[in-house]
Amino acid sequence: MLTKEELDQINRFSKAELTADQVYTFSVRLCDNEVDRDFERFGTEDLERLGELFLGKSGIFDHQWSAKGQTARIYRTEVVREPGTVTAAGDEYCWLKAWAYLMRTEKNQELITEIEGGIKKEVSVGCSMGRSVCSVCGAENGACGHVKGQMYGEKLCFMELKDPKDAYEWSFVAVPAQPRAGVVKRFGSEGTELRTLRKQAELGQRYLTGLRREVVRLAMLADGHLDGKIFTKAVGRLDEAELLELKRAYEAQIAKKFPVAPQLRQQAETKREDEAVFLV
Repeated sequence: MLTKEELDQINRFSKAELTADQVYTFSVRLCDNEVDRDFERFGTEDLERLGELFLGKSGIFDHQWSAKGQTARIYRTEVVREPGTVTAAGDEYCWLKAWAYLMRTEKNQELITEIEGGIKKEVSVGCSMGRSVCSVCGAENGACGHVKGQMYGEKLCFMELKDPKDAYEWSFVAVPAQPRAGVVKRFGSEGTELRTLRKQAELGQRYLTGLRREVVRLAMLADGHLDGKIFTKAVGRLDEAELLELKRAYEAQIAKKFPVAPQLRQQAETKREDEAVFLV
């Protein structure tokens, strides 16, 4: 049963105040610190930071970055430690657990059924890591000649991914890289496509921020008794279409409240004033 605390955490990411009957929640194993099929692993100390970065991130399918595929959203994360289990690197096994929610709609009912039935189970995450470190010699970002997956004496060569920079999304997949979860990883410099997507997202956010400020400004002009702080908070929950509609409505109110005199009339009034001054 969904607790009030969990519902409050979910409502941090919702626009409307949701009730327990409106949402379906489930937990996923996002990633861990075990060496995966690609002979890479996340640094144990970085799982907490990854958990912070994945809060509020969307769940999609097969890492297809499209709004049409947005299905669920993470509202809580926790690092789970298993003292009795040791990784291939020789340390305590840990994994990142996340709780996600989706809306109980007719469209989502099939997905809910598949989750409940264990069909939709494997997940994979998309994130950016600052650097990778060779397990054999400690060289960073492939600067050495050691080959992942090979043994050097008693040491297995794998790359430890460190310093999380960003978390993009998590996906339902058929075959994850990690046997227990699945990870799509990237480290180093951004690719052209990712850089373009990030810049577009930043531009979109700046546009919405400017639009919200303009709506608040117009609202204060239209109604001098409006509480600016409360209205600003309310506007922060609106999307572009709603903001544009409010903007048009307030502009119409302001036009009625402060009508602009026609230019010819203004010129005539100015002329009469000038003549009056001259006659005096």
